[in-house]
Formats: sequence, structure tokens, C-alpha cells
Amino acid sequence: MSDILILCEHDRGSIEPSTLEALTFARGAFEGDDLHVLVCGEVDDLAPLGEYGATAVIVAEHDMLRDFSPETWGQVLAQQIDDMSPEVVLACGTSRGNEVLAQAAARLDMPFVANVNEVADDFADDDETEVTRVQWGGSLLERAGLEADTKIISVTHHAVEPVSAEGEEAPSSTFEPEIDELYARSIVIDREIAEAGVTLSTAPVVVGGGRAVGSADAFAPLEELAELLGGRVGCSRAVTNNGWRPHSDQVGQTGTRIAPELYIANGISGAIQHWVGAMASKKILAINTDPDANMVTKADYCVIGDLHDIIPAVIEEVKKRS
Repeated sequence: MSDILILCEHDRGSIEPSTLEALTFARGAFEGDDLHVLVCGEVDDLAPLGEYGATAVIVAEHDMLRDFSPETWGQVLAQQIDDMSPEVVLACGTSRGNEVLAQAAARLDMPFVANVNEVADDFADDDETEVTRVQWGGSLLERAGLEADTKIISVTHHAVEPVSAEGEEAPSSTFEPEIDELYARSIVIDREIAEAGVTLSTAPVVVGGGRAVGSADAFAPLEELAELLGGRVGCSRAVTNNGWRPHSDQVGQTGTRIAPELYIANGISGAIQHWVGAMASKKILAINTDPDANMVTKADYCVIGDLHDIIPAVIEEVKKRS
């Protein structure tokens, strides 16, 4: 049995779903091993960690951990790795998860492999083991050998769906890490809420629009449909390039990666960069005049036709049924 150390990602005390993804992945990849979760700062409720498979929770308490900082979190993680010498260190491959793992790996002069979606069955048995990781925005799966006493990896975001292990609350302990005051140079002073309610990354339904929508004003029916379905409007890079929608609405490799229950892609060709951002969607409905468009061929459902005729008809039907 080996020790696995998992970084808990949280936002001012609220555990992020990405942490539950990492725990779900760890249960499958390292079955039977002890899953220790490191929490930097205070978390409102530790119970979900045990529910999703954590066998122990370690809470780092320090005045400099009142909010997120990649430098301080990386320093705390590095100290914990030194103390525990775990076989594996794991986090979800979000921007925060990757940054903190990179900080810790750099401090310890250890290799770090990002965006892994599969590990060999004998991961903890050999000095060198095989991992499969996402490269080139999802267009390539790379098999690589990782050789290290402690293997630091991040799991591709949305590669697994968080699934409860129906476990009990894990025992927790606290410690005060040593953090150099130099790391206080990167601190959160204040926050400005850019948008309230459901966001593009958390919306259960995303109604996307591509170049074929035609103009900024022509997104009005998509906005109406998204509101009726309790979702958000997204768009392709071509749309933001034309200035029709802000970059914050862009779905793709250089935009937001989404994982809704349903993604309705209207007039979107499905270039690889866009597909990378949308491929974690549970179901995809493509509306397009081109039956051979990449998005159509990859979608679960498709409607071949003009989105300007189809969307109003869908809106009318949704209103009738609600």
C-alpha cells in the first residue's frame, strides 16, 4: 500500500469540483492506496473529501493562507512532500492545480507531468512507469515514461466525472507550515465579481454560436434560448475575432473549457481548437447547414438546416412545454 497526496483546490473555503475529480481519478488509478488530501488554509466543510474517498485530511494553517497564492501553496505542498515522501502527488489539471504542482516540483527539483488521463496498472510498483497525457490541445495522446521516487502529475480537467465513494468523513490533522515572507509579494487584495449566477464553465446547458450566426445582434435568439434552458451563451473564436462577443464567451483551447449536460452548437464548424473546449460535454447537439462539418460528425445529435429557422422553432416549442 502506498501513500497518495492530493491537493485540495478550494476558493475561500469552498471545495472546487475539480478536487472531487482528482479524488475520483485517484480511486480508480490507485485502488487500495491511502489517499491523503492536503488543504491549504481553511475549508468550510471537509466532509465531501471523505465522501469521495479521502482516507486522511491534512490542513495547513497559516496567516498567509487566508487566500490563494501559487507561491505559498506551492511552498506548503513542497514541505508536505518532504515530510511524507508520497509515492504520488496529484491534483486536477486546472490553471491553479497545474501552477501549484509546478511550483512544488521546481522547489524540489522533481519532474512534473501535466494533463494525464491514464496511468499504468503498476504505477506505484516500478521506478519508471507509463502515463498517457493530453498534448496539442487534445489532438494528440502521448505515452511517456515517468521515473521518479515521487511522481507528480495532474489529471486532465473534465477527464473524469466526480463520483461519490459514499465514504465517511476522513480523520483530519493540522500543522503550521514554514512560509517565507518573501512569498507575500503575490497576494489577493480584493475581488471584483465580473458576473453573477451560472457561468460558462459551470452552466448545465451552453448554447454556442459560430460565424454563421451572422452578427452580434443575431445572437439575441441564442440568448433567449439559453435563458429558457437555464444556461449560458458561448461562441467560437471566429465570433470573438469579429467583435460580436467578448473573449469571456469563447469556448475552446484558448477560451473556456466547458462540460455541460448539453451543448447546442449553432453554425460552428468544429475546428480542433473549439472541439478541445467542448469535448467534455455530456451530449452535443449540432445545428448546421453542412452535414460534413466536424462538429456535426462528432455530435450526438444533429439538425441539418439554417439555425435562423431552427432556433426560433425550438424556442417556441420550449415555451409551449414550460
